Amino acid sequence: MSLNKKRLFNELLTNFLLVNDDVEALIVSDREGFIIAGQKKASTDMELVSVLTALINPLLERMREEFAFQKFGSASFDTEKNRLLFISIDENVTLSIVLDVLASVDKISPYAYFLAEKTAQIIFASEGDLIQVNVPNFEIESNTSDSTSRIKEQIYQLRLDSGGIYKFKFIIIGDSSVGKTSIIRRFVENRFTLDYRATLGLNVLSHSIKFYGNEVSLSLWDVGAQEYFKRFRKTYYVGAQAAFIVFDVCNRESFDNVKIWYKELDEFIGNKKIPITIVGNKVDLSDQRIVKFKNGVALVDELSKDYSGGDISYIETSALTGENIEDAFSLIAYHYIMKSKEREEQKLEENLMDQIKSILNKKGKLIVSFVTDSPFWSPGLQILNEVNKLCECEKVIDDKEKRLYEYSNGLLIKNFLFDNLDVTDSDGVFVIFDARDRKHIEPKWKDVVVNIIKNLGENKVALIGVRVSEQSDWSNIMEEFNVNEYLEKRMISLLFFKIGFEYRLEIYDQLEVMFNTIIN
Repeated sequence: MSLNKKRLFNELLTNFLLVNDDVEALIVSDREGFIIAGQKKASTDMELVSVLTALINPLLERMREEFAFQKFGSASFDTEKNRLLFISIDENVTLSIVLDVLASVDKISPYAYFLAEKTAQIIFASEGDLIQVNVPNFEIESNTSDSTSRIKEQIYQLRLDSGGIYKFKFIIIGDSSVGKTSIIRRFVENRFTLDYRATLGLNVLSHSIKFYGNEVSLSLWDVGAQEYFKRFRKTYYVGAQAAFIVFDVCNRESFDNVKIWYKELDEFIGNKKIPITIVGNKVDLSDQRIVKFKNGVALVDELSKDYSGGDISYIETSALTGENIEDAFSLIAYHYIMKSKEREEQKLEENLMDQIKSILNKKGKLIVSFVTDSPFWSPGLQILNEVNKLCECEKVIDDKEKRLYEYSNGLLIKNFLFDNLDVTDSDGVFVIFDARDRKHIEPKWKDVVVNIIKNLGENKVALIGVRVSEQSDWSNIMEEFNVNEYLEKRMISLLFFKIGFEYRLEIYDQLEVMFNTIIN
């Protein structure tokens, strides 16, 4: 075994011990009992481990016989002081896991099969293969993935002018031999191998891609398809935020089984709606193809009818040639991002509605005015009408010069153009100027702001949003908007802020600022 493999085993087994407190020792051995790799806790007697392993050699022989008949070999054995779990890597190599006597074999098994897969990767690795030896903590993964605060943080990082880092977990499932591992290997390493080996339980890899200027970090969970592993797959699925279901376009049964995998996924993730991409792989084998493109599209249409609130898409790939591999991962990332933004906007709407109710409980009425250059584009007006959609709109004025929406709960929303504004009775004013690709502001923009300052009542709020691009000089814009001499004479709150590409989320932010200021 090369020095590199020794290092990989040392890192892998050490990481495994750190994640699993109930594990006393780990041994990878051949059929003669020679230890290929091993790691133990400092308090564990390695000689005792060797004796225990020798005592149950008949069990290991039975496992190897089962392996020869294409069965997955595993066994557990209890002693007075320890529990032992054994997994066949192949007919010659066994992974032995020594547990505390009170440890749960069921709890450790999902980790054990992940470790078995990583062990097999190291054993059979060729020069240049990429092997990642980080060990996931399934409990932390599931809790973190469901954390609303984490989702919110990620969505805000995703704004296209932030250059943030964005991470999510998705799983790759489907029948054996359809090319799941090959797709991941082509994506992560840009390599393909004709040597087939079924995944033992689970393989987890991390990989990052650039997506609209942001770094999107994907945690890829390649799940073993054997029926034996079904009882552990629920553990692997928990916290999944997106999924591939892969079939072989040359194998009709694998295509028909997509529905079975979809049903299992839906059941195991608790009916949570996540983005799903159905992947038809091996399109390079055109002369052997059985499942046509239209069949894949029809299947997606059928599944989508029962998947309201979720996104299901279809793409065809070739892990051999690399065709559409990058696009497949970009597609799933896009769907996940869009779904996350939708969930985040829903939470933001609820927060704004709570603020509106708080103001109305104190004042009985709330008047918000939006000022825009175009009668056809007023995102703040649109957002606030969406937030307040559960209330009846009793009065509507909607023309080019003035738009007014009066709701039954006491909210009054107005929209004015630059040349026709009247904000004297407003509690808050929200203005948007478009300075993208401009070196200077228009002179009338400053006049609009001065007009608002002069006419807005005391202790009211004005927010001035300026849309900018990468070429915009924010410092110069602020200098040209200098209105300090007018503010000194007025008791109002005035705030300038940037609006980038992801303006909806930014407008949600600023509306929250406006309402907080009004409340206080």
